Amino acid sequence: MSSNRNDLSTVGATALYVGALLGPSLLLLPGLAARAAGPASLLAWVGLLVLSGLIAVVFSRLGTTVGSTSGVAGYAAAGLGSRAGRAAAWCFLGGVVTGAPVVCLIGGAYVAELLRAGDRTAFAAAGVLLAMVLAMRLAGARTGVRVQLALVGLLVALVVLAVAGAAPSARAGYWHPFAPHGWGSIARAASPLMLAFVGWEAAAPLTARLRDPRRQLPRVVGAAFAVTAVLYLALAAATVGVLGPRAGSSVPLAGLLEVAVGGSGRAIAAAGAVVLTLAATNAYLTGATAMASALAGTRRGRPTGTRRAQAAGTRRGQVAEAGRGQAAGLVAAIAATGGLLLGLAASGLVGTAQFVAVPTALFLVVYLACMAAAVRVLRGLVRVAAAVACVTVVQLLLFSGWAALLAAAVAVTAAATEGVRRSVLQECGGGGGRVMGDGA
Repeated sequence: MSSNRNDLSTVGATALYVGALLGPSLLLLPGLAARAAGPASLLAWVGLLVLSGLIAVVFSRLGTTVGSTSGVAGYAAAGLGSRAGRAAAWCFLGGVVTGAPVVCLIGGAYVAELLRAGDRTAFAAAGVLLAMVLAMRLAGARTGVRVQLALVGLLVALVVLAVAGAAPSARAGYWHPFAPHGWGSIARAASPLMLAFVGWEAAAPLTARLRDPRRQLPRVVGAAFAVTAVLYLALAAATVGVLGPRAGSSVPLAGLLEVAVGGSGRAIAAAGAVVLTLAATNAYLTGATAMASALAGTRRGRPTGTRRAQAAGTRRGQVAEAGRGQAAGLVAAIAATGGLLLGLAASGLVGTAQFVAVPTALFLVVYLACMAAAVRVLRGLVRVAAAVACVTVVQLLLFSGWAALLAAAVAVTAAATEGVRRSVLQECGGGGGRVMGDGA
């Protein structure tokens, strides 16, 4: 079989998949889960890893069956129609808009921990980080794939250093009582944790760059799943076993690094959190801008007849102009939403868990649409996996409370808008993916 320089090796594709799954939310979610369910939060991690495995298999099959350039919008449209495709696309955008402030708050919390300051400093630092990343987006800054993978390597190194260095300080007594808030707390912890498992949908289109997808893809997915599973479980277990009463902190990695390397651990964690926050959010916004531009382009219609030749000559300019306009619109939406959410959080009206619940619910709706579509278009055991994942995602949405209602409102509103052609849905789906993972 012939190959070209754009082909991905199994190792390279695995690195990209891991990059799609890991992001700054890993710096917050272990503490958030421990706060909700105590040591029993580890069961929530295990359960979501099983769900993640099912979703990985489904998205991989969708990537080779529906079309290599189709992202979440194209997947949903293929099985459920263009209205579902629009709903998936706008929920994805909504997840980015509401998720960007969450990622910045993660970085802000680590800065505040470094300064030994309170929540107000965390919110102020989050606002500064959000302003910085929005300025980068307006300036057209992009985070290349190699840079993103280097940053994922930084995140992995921080987790390994924290877990390995702090492990000798773990205490068996911190695991008792195992479920201090009752067994129902496991389900409550699982819903926001789903934010850590968003990413499989972004990497599936990479199947087009594999030399032999049928042989390579199972190995790539299996290796990526194994790497992320080990990292997630190791960090979750260390958070509970080492930090004990402090496990529910918003900066668990800082606590583990302080145990592992001493006082400099907080500085290392803060520096890593800031770099990851800026790079991950910028990468996410780049993909979201492409999706917004494609969606907006559908309103102008498609030229026919003799107009096609003339339109072809100006298409690139129109796309560039639309991209700049959509970038400005997206920045404005994130600035307004981020200001509102950070203001509500600073005033104490919204807690960290509620903050995270909004983008999580929106991404869950995206996954629900894609899994339901997969039940329609796939066959065999993969179809069964999609059905199981679909039911599980519905249950997670139910535990999202009011955030699920907000996500449903976005989906219904998007589905009721003017029709979008499938070809454009495929374009925006492909553009909506990202390599630097769950940045929200």
